[in-house]
Amino acid sequence: MAELNSDGRIRVPADLDAVTSVGAEDHSGIDPNAIERIWQATRYWYQAGMHPAIQVCLRHHGRVVLNRAIGHGWGNGPDDPPDAEKIPVTPETPFCVYSAAKAMTTTLVHLLVERGVFSLDDRVCDYLPSYTSHGKDRTTIRHVMTHSAGVPFALGPKPDLRRMNDSDYAREMLGNLRTVYPPGLVHMYHALTWGPLTREIVSAATGKNIRDVLAEEILDPLGFRWTNYGVAPQDVPLVAPSHATGKPLPAPIAAAFKLAVGGTTQQIIPFTNTPQFLTSVVPSSSTVSTADELSRFAEMLRRGGELDGVRVMKPETLYAATRPVRRLRPDIATGLMPMRWGTGYMLGSKRFGPFGRGEPAAFGHTGLVDIAVWADPERGLAAGVVSSGKPGGHREAKRYPELLDTIAREIPH
Repeated sequence: MAELNSDGRIRVPADLDAVTSVGAEDHSGIDPNAIERIWQATRYWYQAGMHPAIQVCLRHHGRVVLNRAIGHGWGNGPDDPPDAEKIPVTPETPFCVYSAAKAMTTTLVHLLVERGVFSLDDRVCDYLPSYTSHGKDRTTIRHVMTHSAGVPFALGPKPDLRRMNDSDYAREMLGNLRTVYPPGLVHMYHALTWGPLTREIVSAATGKNIRDVLAEEILDPLGFRWTNYGVAPQDVPLVAPSHATGKPLPAPIAAAFKLAVGGTTQQIIPFTNTPQFLTSVVPSSSTVSTADELSRFAEMLRRGGELDGVRVMKPETLYAATRPVRRLRPDIATGLMPMRWGTGYMLGSKRFGPFGRGEPAAFGHTGLVDIAVWADPERGLAAGVVSSGKPGGHREAKRYPELLDTIAREIPH
C-alpha cells in the first residue's frame, strides 16, 4: 500500500482487482469491449485517490450491462489510520447520495400532480399558511420545483439541526425565510431550502410523511431495498461513510460554496455520516441508495414511468416534466458549468451537461460530489454512479466527467 499523501488522498491499492467487486451483468446486446472501456475509465478515476469507494451501474434497454464497485466502504478514508480494518465495497453497499435525492422527490411530486393531489401552479401558502411574508405568498409549487422560489439561501437564524424532522418547526422556519428575489424572477439552485419546502408541501397535501408516500407509491411496489430518505436506525451501520478529500477549496470559492450549501465539505460531511442525518427525512439530500438501485429507478423513468409490469406514472407526465424550462447557462448546481433544467430534473445537452457530453435527451440529477442518476431514452440507458469521496480542488478533477463522456460515447443510440 502506498502511504497517504498530504493532499487528502486515500491509499490507492497497487492491485485494483483485489478491491473490485462485479455483480451480475448481461453483455448479450452490447459490445463487451465498450463496457471494459467504461470500466477502465472508472479505474482511472479511482486511481486519482479522491474516492475511497466508487460504484457504477448501467442498464441498456433493460439489461444490466455493468454493475461494479471498486475500493473500500470502510477503513481507507484519508483520515483513517494505515492499520484500520479495510472492508471492500460491493455493488450492494449503500451510501448517502445527497442531492441525487432530488430525482426521487421530483418524480414523486409529478406523480402527485398526475393524481390531482395538487397542481404545480397552486400557491405554496395554500398548503403552508405561514409561507406568506416577504412576498412569498406569490410562490407556487412550480417555482419551488424549478429553483425559482426566491429563497436559494437560508438567510436568518441558523436552524436547530436537532429539530430537522419536526414539521411544525420546519414550517415556522420556512415562514420566516426572506426572499433574495421575487418568486419566479430567476433560477438559482435552492440547495438547502428545496428539501424542507417539498417535504412540507407533500406532507400538508397528503397528510402523510413524504418518506411513507415515496415508499407506498414507488419504492415498495417496485421492491426497492433502499432509495428512500434516510434509513431505519438499525440500518445505519450498513451505510458506508462519505469522506472529505483533497485540499480545501480556495477561500473565495469556499465562501460561495458555504453560502450555497451551508458549509464546506469538511464541515458538512462529518454530520452527514451521523445517525441523526442518516435517519432524517430531507428530500433534497438524505437519500441512501446504491448505484444499482439508482440505475433501476432511472430505468423506470427511461421506460416512461413503468417497470416490471408496474405502472408508476403516465409517460405524458414525465414528458411534461422533462421539457426545458431553463436554457443552457452557467448554474450553481454544477459549479457554474452550463446546464439546462426541466421542472425539477437536470437535463443533458450536446456540448455540456451533468451526464456527459452528447446526451441531450438525458434527465436526472447529480449529488454531492461526483454522484449522478440519469435516464437517456434515446440511448436506452439508465445509469447510476456513486462515489464516497467529496474532493476539493485537485488536478485530476476532470476524471469524473471523462467517465461520463466515455459512457455517452460507448453506449450506442
